[in-house]
Amino acid sequence: MAYQNILYKKDGHIVIITINRPKVHNALNRATALELHDAWCTFRDDDDAFVAIMTGAGDKAFSAGWDLNDAAALTDPAEYERWLLSDDAGPCGYTRRVDIFKPTIAAINGYCFAAGLETACSLDIRIAADHAEFGMLERRWNIALGDGGGIRLPMIVGYARALELIITGRRINAEEALRIGLVSEVVPKGRLMGRAMELAKTISELPQGAIRSDKEVVVRSWGRPTEEGLRIEAELLRSMWMRQDKHSDGARAFLDKRKPTWEHHGR
Repeated sequence: MAYQNILYKKDGHIVIITINRPKVHNALNRATALELHDAWCTFRDDDDAFVAIMTGAGDKAFSAGWDLNDAAALTDPAEYERWLLSDDAGPCGYTRRVDIFKPTIAAINGYCFAAGLETACSLDIRIAADHAEFGMLERRWNIALGDGGGIRLPMIVGYARALELIITGRRINAEEALRIGLVSEVVPKGRLMGRAMELAKTISELPQGAIRSDKEVVVRSWGRPTEEGLRIEAELLRSMWMRQDKHSDGARAFLDKRKPTWEHHGR
């Protein structure tokens, strides 16, 4: 797919996906959602891509949410049904799928509102620039959550805090986002992408098989009974040892005081 609304760049084992609509604060429309879907599938299926960073073009916005011009154009109930209510990958990208077990990072470089915040919540690690702002602002326009915000925000910040943010739609700054656990780190504005790349590089230099297995355990077992979660963990541990990615070399490498070798086969 030739992208018009996003940028896809690969640097070694690291992929950078950039929402490239700075004139509208990187708002998400249907065309952008289709491109994001393609980009995330490309990352997922690329055996040489280990970590993805998502950010927004410019220094004002990660994403201000759903483009309201696009929202207002949805006047045909049948079209609305097909786009928003069908079993698709997500109205604003790849937010309804849980099949990427590679690590993902959100580099939040400004406004992170509404569907933009829902998108950030779908990623594993969130790093914010010190001028970033957050909020479920779709509340002001009578638009309900549709990209996983009602599911993932409580998982990240807790039930009561999530409900307060969702119901009020209030804006919070990077400092409060850090305090409540919405982001894991706040850095100076000019340092954001450098820090995200540092983290991605550190992760990409680790053996990837166990990381992906462990992420899959968390994703698949969250909200399930403890007994079922433990079964999923045991299943994936067994799968890790049976695959041909030389995980057993890890303990041997420790004893030999060297880095483990590994070859990953599969996702």
